[in-house]
Amino acid sequence: MAGGSKKAVYAALFGNLGIAITKFVAAFFTGSPSMFAEAYHSASDTFNQVLLLIGLRTSARVASDRHQFGYGKDMFFWSFIVATMLFGVSGVLSLEHGVSSLVDPHAIENATISYVVLAIAFAFEVNALRIAYILFKQTIETRGEKVNMRTLVVEFKESRDPIIITVMVEDAAALLGIVIAGIGIFLSDVTGNPFFDAASSLAIGALLMAFAFFLARENRGLLLGESISGDESRRIRELVKAVPEVRDLVQMRTMHLGTHDVIVSIEVSLVDGLDTGRVAAATDEIEQRVRQVLPYAKQEHIFIEVEKHGSLP
Repeated sequence: MAGGSKKAVYAALFGNLGIAITKFVAAFFTGSPSMFAEAYHSASDTFNQVLLLIGLRTSARVASDRHQFGYGKDMFFWSFIVATMLFGVSGVLSLEHGVSSLVDPHAIENATISYVVLAIAFAFEVNALRIAYILFKQTIETRGEKVNMRTLVVEFKESRDPIIITVMVEDAAALLGIVIAGIGIFLSDVTGNPFFDAASSLAIGALLMAFAFFLARENRGLLLGESISGDESRRIRELVKAVPEVRDLVQMRTMHLGTHDVIVSIEVSLVDGLDTGRVAAATDEIEQRVRQVLPYAKQEHIFIEVEKHGSLP
């Protein structure tokens, strides 16, 4: 899935770069506050994609003596930085431009340019969102589940891939921003009142801050160390308890070390009278069943502990 995530980032990167340049040109010729807000937004998104690519690269580094579980969480860190950039750059600049335009309003010039640019930007953003959505739903189809609204919502809430989530949120925010900017420019153009355009800039800033807060909260959870999904946990528990030698699953703890890396610690109680060979075979079987549910889990990150009092004669 890492290759798919990179594809989504590149699609968003090149699209946003072209859109940002075009929006700045249109903003310069029209003087539209909401167009400036959209230009800041696209410029920020472009830089954000660069940060995500850095995260993809650094998180793939092999484990070292200093970081013995690898660098997978580096992806969560860069995704968090992207969220703060979305807030700190796009949101604040959009609000600032909207406020200054309310204080010192200017009539929009050459509104047709804005309409053309926004229409082109909308098409690019729809395509970028389409690519991200295709990759997103592939994770559901890979599990053999039917793609519908319920599974999409569950996957969005449970996904540990900050790349796809970030790109989808950015693209969705971009599309909403374009619509808001278009409405504001149109109303100001028709009425001759620049208030609507300035208000659109404020609305875009507030929208970006809301999306940024959502992304920051999601990535904060991943940085702190989120467990596997509830469905994955349930399936592992069922499979482990079904091992003939297992009397009970005492406890299980999991934590994502990266998008495609997880640490699993399981303590089991085995039936009485097992010799050393059968205990070893039972722990191997438990590990295999964990990997049925989590095929990306590394063998060295799966720890099986046997409760002391119930196993060896």
